[in-house]
Amino acid sequence: MHDKTNKKEDRRIIRSRIALREALLEIMTKKPFRSISITEIVEHANYNRGTFYSNYESKEALLDDIVNDLIHDLIKSFRAPYEDVEVFRINEIPAASVLIVEHVSRNTAIYSLLMKSDWLPELKTRMYTSLKKIAMEEIIYPDDGIDHELFTIYNLHAVLGLVFHWIESGYKHSPAYIQDQLIKLVSWRPSDAKISIKTMK
Repeated sequence: MHDKTNKKEDRRIIRSRIALREALLEIMTKKPFRSISITEIVEHANYNRGTFYSNYESKEALLDDIVNDLIHDLIKSFRAPYEDVEVFRINEIPAASVLIVEHVSRNTAIYSLLMKSDWLPELKTRMYTSLKKIAMEEIIYPDDGIDHELFTIYNLHAVLGLVFHWIESGYKHSPAYIQDQLIKLVSWRPSDAKISIKTMK
């Protein structure tokens, strides 16, 4: 009997959290996060303030819960190409294994919303910090004179910059195209480039 009661309570908690999360995201399509009140969230979710505070201490904690799930899935996607190998051969990665692109594709609505919100700087910081931490801890490069931390920073900014551009463009290209281009860009090291316009002196 006690187990059944706990299961009912667990389901109730899950339902209320889902409703509160969906309510916040829906309201964020209409107004900035900083202007949203807890009263608006609970009314939209058809709950009361007591239910809110039994789950979250603030609206920031609610949004943080949403983003934590997003970051958790982002990290899983980042690890996917190398989690089952001893040596990570970057130049041999098939485009389809770049699951960060699939992660974004699965979450287009929330990424588009957050990219337009006043919470964007925090989102970018969280994504970058999370990926940098695991990249520094889990990927070991040969000691060939390249600073590991600088190399990681350089690559993460490139990858995330491309992803953010894709989101801001309204997903102009297909996920498969972005995956393919990302793989090509990672390994592309041109030795020279033509200059289209000469500076006149």
